[in-house]
Amino acid sequence: MSKKEKFRFTKKEKSWIMYDWANSVYATNVLAAIFPIYFGNVCKAAGADNVVLWSYGTSAATFIVALLAPFLGALGDNKGFKKKFFTAFMFVGVLFTLSCAFVDNFKLMLIGYALSHIGFSGANLFYDAFITDVTNNERMDRVSSMGYAMGYIGGSTIPFIGSIVVLVLMGMDNPMAFKVVMMITSLWWFLFSIPFLKNVHQEYYIEENTGKLISSSFKNLWHTAKNIVEIKGLLIFILAYFFYIDGVNTVISISTSYGSILGLNSIMMILALLVTQIVAVPCSIIFGKLSSKYGSIKMLCYAVGMYILVVTVGFFMGFIIEQNPGSESALMKSQVLFWVLAFLVGTVQGGIQAISRSYFGKLIPADRSNEYFGFFDIFGKFAAVIGPLLVAFVKQLTGRDSVSVISLAILFTIALVLLITGRPHFAKAEAEAAKNNN
Repeated sequence: MSKKEKFRFTKKEKSWIMYDWANSVYATNVLAAIFPIYFGNVCKAAGADNVVLWSYGTSAATFIVALLAPFLGALGDNKGFKKKFFTAFMFVGVLFTLSCAFVDNFKLMLIGYALSHIGFSGANLFYDAFITDVTNNERMDRVSSMGYAMGYIGGSTIPFIGSIVVLVLMGMDNPMAFKVVMMITSLWWFLFSIPFLKNVHQEYYIEENTGKLISSSFKNLWHTAKNIVEIKGLLIFILAYFFYIDGVNTVISISTSYGSILGLNSIMMILALLVTQIVAVPCSIIFGKLSSKYGSIKMLCYAVGMYILVVTVGFFMGFIIEQNPGSESALMKSQVLFWVLAFLVGTVQGGIQAISRSYFGKLIPADRSNEYFGFFDIFGKFAAVIGPLLVAFVKQLTGRDSVSVISLAILFTIALVLLITGRPHFAKAEAEAAKNNN
């Protein structure tokens, strides 16, 4: 078998990858860019505080999924359940996203948004867990990386640009334009999910007595929690993941707010963030290839080191303006640094998430992947708690935005130390999981 044939994606792998292409439009259009503007306009017209309502809706949806994730994962590992749960959550997400195009009351829109968020997050839990069913350990990094790459194209570029064109042509003040965007989002998500629904099936599972599913699921859940604590490699990795993904999520969430505080041009920042998405496409693919050559942990260490460089660049963005308040030259230099920051983030943002997902898949038993990914999902959902608190605390302590941003280097440094010192334990855990899965 030639090297090219060896890494040619199978039908199952392509179908799994395509779901990243399908659902990423929700992350861009609903969670980040367009629906929040629409929801804000509706709330403003009704005299409601959209920031408070949006925060409550997002927090409630995230908390519900994080709370249920381990138990749903345990149930999903039973024969025939993983696909059913995935399909149910996916349809909940699609239908309630579509519902937001047909209501004008901000309360109904908030309910629709929260339920669509639960559908999106719940489906992702089972989607991630399906990686052990569609590929093997040798190919897992490349398959996961290609998923993220296709997600950046499918969700963050093509439909996003198309949605912007709709808003420009129909008018940013036209509610119907936003409704059309929500329809496009739902349709895109559903249509490109069809290959997954047709071709991806649960290959690994446990068989339990139907009458004892609930009790056995709780028992398995407790067993999984004990395993995570007892297997050093798995525990160290998931702790490292918590710290570095907290830093990654914080960088994503505060980047435009930080730039706005510094007085950077909003349009230029949006364009720079679009560059992040575009750069992330090839870099995610390259990350997967390099991981196969050099190893997942080495690539994760590289990515974490790059994020330390990112927050250092962020520090100098603020430092230049703090030292030269009111200076047009300083503002221009910081704007240039924001573009540099956006490019650097694009080189590792998709890669660090893709390799984290696939490497975790290598450390766990394939027939209980949902249980383990349930715990993985909890760490991912609650990550971005310490980071924002750290940034806020350091800002209050020093009064300087630049210092508050570079404080995130603490999280990345902790993660880097855990990744480096934990390598012998990772190798042992990976070998044991591979032995048990064969």
